[in-house]
Amino acid sequence: MKLVLFGPQGAGKGTQSARISEKYDIPSIATGDMFRWAIAHDTEVGHSAQQYVERGQFIPDDVTIEIVRARLEAEDPSKGFLLEGFPRNLVQADALDQYLREKGLKLDAAVVMEVPEEVSLHRLLGRRVCSNCGRNYHVDSPPSHNWTCDRCGGRVEKRFDDGADETIRERLRLYHEQTEPLKAYYESRSMLCTIDGAGSQDEVFDRIVAAL
Repeated sequence: MKLVLFGPQGAGKGTQSARISEKYDIPSIATGDMFRWAIAHDTEVGHSAQQYVERGQFIPDDVTIEIVRARLEAEDPSKGFLLEGFPRNLVQADALDQYLREKGLKLDAAVVMEVPEEVSLHRLLGRRVCSNCGRNYHVDSPPSHNWTCDRCGGRVEKRFDDGADETIRERLRLYHEQTEPLKAYYESRSMLCTIDGAGSQDEVFDRIVAAL
């Protein structure tokens, strides 16, 4: 199965992508994770990307497309994949279509998770993440002991690119401007699955599986 998953920041894409990956036995490929790793390890691409992330802006298309194409050339996506956070706009969607045509492949579905903006803001402002394994928490649902991860014991802290309220609102504005047009793009290709992202993780996951 070959899927893309998108939606506003705070919709729960990271949580659901991990569950989709496990159920369908396909790698979850998140551009955000790739960029965060590059920034944390002070690579050339990471240094370039950090200035955009700190301003709440998306990273340029050419850099993002190059990284995703290289990742899709690896062995593990050969039987399927889930792209989370890519494409972010119509330019990237066209680039992905071109890549898939070159390989004689096509997407099975594009899943969009939708939540009200106030839900996104609440989730992002309270989100915390394990610095070691990446597990997500929230100030409303913290780990069981002193902000150390229940899974691996790593330090749980605010994710550096969540930023302040103003930064988050700018990221949401850019989502509506640049990414939301993907709904019409994929709907015209009869592959759009629209999912209500409100509710428990299990409820949302059940909706995704039913749609797929």
